[in-house]
Amino acid sequence: MRIGVFVSETWGDPSSIDEVRHRARQVEASGLAAGWVPYLPWALDSLAAVQAAGEVTDRIELGTAVVPTYLFHPLAMARQAATVQDAVGRSITLGIGCSNEAVIQMHGLAYERPAQHVREYLEVLRRAAENQGQVAYEGQIFRPQGLYSTPGRPLGPILVGALGPLMLRVAGELSDGTLATWSNARAIETVIRPALYEAARAAGRPDPRVGGVVPVTVTHDAAGVREQAREHFGVYDGLPRYKRMAELGGVASPADVCVIGDEAHVREQIQGFADAGMTDFLAAPYSAGADRQTEWQRTVDCLASLAGAIHS
Repeated sequence: MRIGVFVSETWGDPSSIDEVRHRARQVEASGLAAGWVPYLPWALDSLAAVQAAGEVTDRIELGTAVVPTYLFHPLAMARQAATVQDAVGRSITLGIGCSNEAVIQMHGLAYERPAQHVREYLEVLRRAAENQGQVAYEGQIFRPQGLYSTPGRPLGPILVGALGPLMLRVAGELSDGTLATWSNARAIETVIRPALYEAARAAGRPDPRVGGVVPVTVTHDAAGVREQAREHFGVYDGLPRYKRMAELGGVASPADVCVIGDEAHVREQIQGFADAGMTDFLAAPYSAGADRQTEWQRTVDCLASLAGAIHS
């Protein structure tokens, strides 16, 4: 299982570009596999942050987790991703998804037919990757008929934020894998991975990547931090898709998915995700105190020490 960490702040005040660069260097120096950036309405542009991270690293995989598809036309997304790849000199992993109704509506856009929207979005992205010069596509939602060309290498892996059966089918049939959120090891093993693999195999595609975004805190005050996390992440209790994933995972709240505890507990929990079939663990450090950089570094150090001991 690949273990990566977010190099742009996920849960707190937004990171600066300088912080993204610093964290990316630290992740690469730690030996971890990947550095990820989120999409946050109040923070840096995700692909610009990936470019900043790529300019100061050579080895780690870099990816977004995840950019909302409703906010960017697929050809614009493909062009921007290809441009970033050319700037950093290697492929990036493009994590995209429909986001949720509240985020899309705050932009004044309609949140309609998300599974069909993402299906056609992926088909247009693939058409763009295969047809430099012109893209012609006639869907129910997208109907581009125009010029498209980008420099450099073709698009890298595309992962889709997916939790429900329709979206997991789309991800399995048309993408390189999924990025699940608020899904514990049980939900990964019994819901996410089986649906994703079934769809991929039915479509004749290779086994997909099974990624998950998981808040992580390394601490000796597990009870106190869990209480903070329940308060901080309580908003997700009101979002049906995340509440459903918590229930399918056998826990009361999305906040119960957080990995919070000392190094032994963190190792045990991450091993549980690997045993469940997760291929990509995306650690999103959750800061329980005022010094978020110190806590972020503690999490990175812990994950780096565990990377070689986690067996898939």
